[in-house]
Amino acid sequence: MAIHTNREEIKLSGQWNHAGVLLQIESLSNPHQLSLLLEKDCRIDCSEISSVDKTGLQLLYAWLQCISFRGVKHELINLPEGMQQTIKQLGLENCFSDFNIDAG
Repeated sequence: MAIHTNREEIKLSGQWNHAGVLLQIESLSNPHQLSLLLEKDCRIDCSEISSVDKTGLQLLYAWLQCISFRGVKHELINLPEGMQQTIKQLGLENCFSDFNIDAG
């Protein structure tokens, strides 16, 4: 499962790579999960993401854009070291800088 939520925090988990992206899409588009995003401020905890690649980062970026368009302010927190390195290796720091990344 991709998302575990409480009222102010969303916890992403699992494989955010080419092999796992279809499962993540299903979880992100769950109507119950989407209704929880009506909060105007939320923190997105990435600490349980086990692997990530370009495909997973593309999905995450598109999802973050969608919830931004809904007026939700959010920040990424607790990015695993591997995720931070992948973002840097792919030169995507500018893409994710708008999401108030807190590396740890």
